Amino acid sequence: MSEGTPAIDFVHRYMPGSSGATLLLLHGTGGDENDLVPLGRQLAPGANLLSPRGQVLEQGMPRFFRRLALGVFDETDLARRAADLAAFVAAAAERYGFDPARVWALGYSNGANIAAALLLLHPRTLAGAALLRPVLPLEPPARPDLAGVPVRLAAGRDDPYAPHERVEALAERLRGGGAEVELAWSEAGHGLLPRELDATAVWLAPRLVRTDPARRG
Repeated sequence: MSEGTPAIDFVHRYMPGSSGATLLLLHGTGGDENDLVPLGRQLAPGANLLSPRGQVLEQGMPRFFRRLALGVFDETDLARRAADLAAFVAAAAERYGFDPARVWALGYSNGANIAAALLLLHPRTLAGAALLRPVLPLEPPARPDLAGVPVRLAAGRDDPYAPHERVEALAERLRGGGAEVELAWSEAGHGLLPRELDATAVWLAPRLVRTDPARRG
């Protein structure tokens, strides 16, 4: 695919690793393609890293989709941006030669929410995901086929941006599609604790090794 095609038209970084798995790094509001690279290397040292920059600007801060107010998402825009991101991942796999069946998301905040939208709307895009401070971003029009897909949700009990009911709702929708969901609550706010990152690394390590490409058919 050429540089000018919409599917690859994300500013991004790609860093090859030593394993066959790829970690899709999705930053929070105000971040960019560089923000989660150190964390990606820390949590999955052998993985390829694919890190796009969100294409929406909110008061100059990059995001992956629009919101109408704090905690109120533009669901039409979200659905379109999720489709664009799914197309980007497929195009990047073709360009860089990584296995599209072994792509895992690591997202924080806004990035976790666009990753959740990928799982709900484009379930074949991801082999699994570690979502840091996510909420249910939208109601999927149909139950996604997520049979056996591992997903870890790291939530803060005192997070002002992620109400408990929206976190639980995300876990419920993912489980309803057959995903293997681990919902981990911490006594924290929107910021991440070192022990949460350590637990995420422990959760990721064996799963990245045994990703099953046959799930994609």
